[in-house]
Amino acid sequence: MLTLRNIACRVDGRLLFAGVTAQIGTRRRLGLVGRNGCGKTTLLRLIAGRLQPDEGEIARARGLTVRLVDQEVQGGPESPRAAVLAAHEERAALVAEADGAEGARRAEIEARLAEIGAHAAPARAARLLAGLGIDEAMQQAPLADLSGGWRMRVALAAALFAEPDLLLLDEPTNHLDLEAAAWLESHLKRYPRALVVVSHDRTLLDAVPDGILHMAGRGLTHYPGNYTRFAKSHAVSLAAASAQQARIEAKRRQLQGFVDRFRYNASKARQAQSRIKALARLEDLPIAADERTADLTLPEPATLAPPLMSLAGVAVGYAPGRPVLRGLTLRIDPGERIALLGANGNGKSTFAKLLANLLAPERGAVTRAPRLAVGYFAQHQIDMLEPAGTAFGHLARLMPDAPPDRVRARLGAFGFGGEKADVAVAALSGGEKARLNLALVSHRAPQLLVLDEPTNHLDIQSRRALVEALDIYDGAVVLITHDMHLVQLVAERLWLVRGGTVRAYEGDLADYRTEILGNDAPRRAGREPRPPSKRRAERQAAAAARAERKPLKDAVAAAEQGIARAQAAQQSLQAALATAAQANDAARIAALSKELAEAKRAEAAAESDWLAAAEALERAGPG
Repeated sequence: MLTLRNIACRVDGRLLFAGVTAQIGTRRRLGLVGRNGCGKTTLLRLIAGRLQPDEGEIARARGLTVRLVDQEVQGGPESPRAAVLAAHEERAALVAEADGAEGARRAEIEARLAEIGAHAAPARAARLLAGLGIDEAMQQAPLADLSGGWRMRVALAAALFAEPDLLLLDEPTNHLDLEAAAWLESHLKRYPRALVVVSHDRTLLDAVPDGILHMAGRGLTHYPGNYTRFAKSHAVSLAAASAQQARIEAKRRQLQGFVDRFRYNASKARQAQSRIKALARLEDLPIAADERTADLTLPEPATLAPPLMSLAGVAVGYAPGRPVLRGLTLRIDPGERIALLGANGNGKSTFAKLLANLLAPERGAVTRAPRLAVGYFAQHQIDMLEPAGTAFGHLARLMPDAPPDRVRARLGAFGFGGEKADVAVAALSGGEKARLNLALVSHRAPQLLVLDEPTNHLDIQSRRALVEALDIYDGAVVLITHDMHLVQLVAERLWLVRGGTVRAYEGDLADYRTEILGNDAPRRAGREPRPPSKRRAERQAAAAARAERKPLKDAVAAAEQGIARAQAAQQSLQAALATAAQANDAARIAALSKELAEAKRAEAAAESDWLAAAEALERAGPG
């Protein structure tokens, strides 16, 4: 249907990729993945015919229709429903011609309209718009009245309505809430033609594609299957002895030792199984040399007594007497992980601003722990960064009493080490701006982080870094995201924002998905729903276990850091020994040999500490 032959493309003199060869057949569903800036969007534009390659050729089947959903959609007087209907060009042309046609031509037009289902088109357009969260009133309003995010949904609905032979989607879930993202995933699984989707949404990439195109090293590699299968295959192909892989292997050895020791011990069977699962997670995608993502470390918050915040009968809104949310009676305790569910427009962001003290309650009481600091991450903050300013300049203004070295150390924890801290914001990628925003909102070491769509600009590796950072962060987290994979990895409690209030949701994410999709989301085979009382008890027990396990987790982490330091010291000393041997410096060799022996003893001691801490953590039970 479409073939790429040795494609090369340069942007502003920089070679993005070369030698790219691929075939897209009828009804193929391909995910296109790779680091931000590697050229994924450029490749989509080449396939769509909006750009021409510098080298190679793109062969398209005769009559092939290709549609790339635009990232920017202009407003206008037409309604969303009219815009969607106009996307089917043949139908629109025939309907316009039918008004003046007579006789045989009119009969031909009517026959063709019936053949393409034109008469059912308005109802189909309405269903697509509704699935993407655009209600009846919005469907009839002018496009000019809608925000850019809502217009993007209209553009997506129009592309789905047109059903081109090849549909090209570039981050289609970025402007969606979780509900619309779930609907889109379900719809794309039934899409009757070929599609290529660029996405960092792992849930979508696992559910829809039957193949993955991976852009890395200025090339393109095809992997059969979904993203999870790709990750495993790619991991095998990246069997390189990088520093990161060495750390993974060291941790695997530690975990395997625990598994081997307790696998057949009845009293330890459950804990051993937990470690086996941890081993399995280590098989996930390692990062190639050109794909490394800096670690992300949130500052350690000061400990506060619970609750961090409690709400009693609170109503909040933007105009007196017109609350968006009411009857809010909730509490947030240290270390909690809460995800907010609910369609856009129901008040999730309003609730987030209430927690961040950006909105005052109209009624009721909000009680905050003394010295409580709240970090609030919102997408609009990224757009408010000063383009000419640097990461260092932005953070230094928020930390006026901190010496420059401390500011730079804090930036280093968010991937802005060395000269990167002095690069102008205008030259940063979207993911780097998101990291900087996270550094800014967490500069006071907050006990509560409120994150409103923190992953929109992050690639998969950066999302994983965020998950790992939140996993070891001791503060509480309230999360708003369309990324179901992120919710599954982070959230321990779900709160539903619906009907003008916020309440605990007693089901899990699979229950909610089934609820919003109805028959489009079959339940997992053999899955029995748990009664609400049992689910509530499980959450309470998990929260208590989390508090009890914290010092044990800290001990495990400290031991792991000790192992890493000792291993790094050994590598450095071995290199120095090689240099000393070449110089035949006997005194230097003797001194370095002594230091190397000490580093090996330190590693052995740290490994012993790790095993003791891991055993204590396992004895404490899951949490």
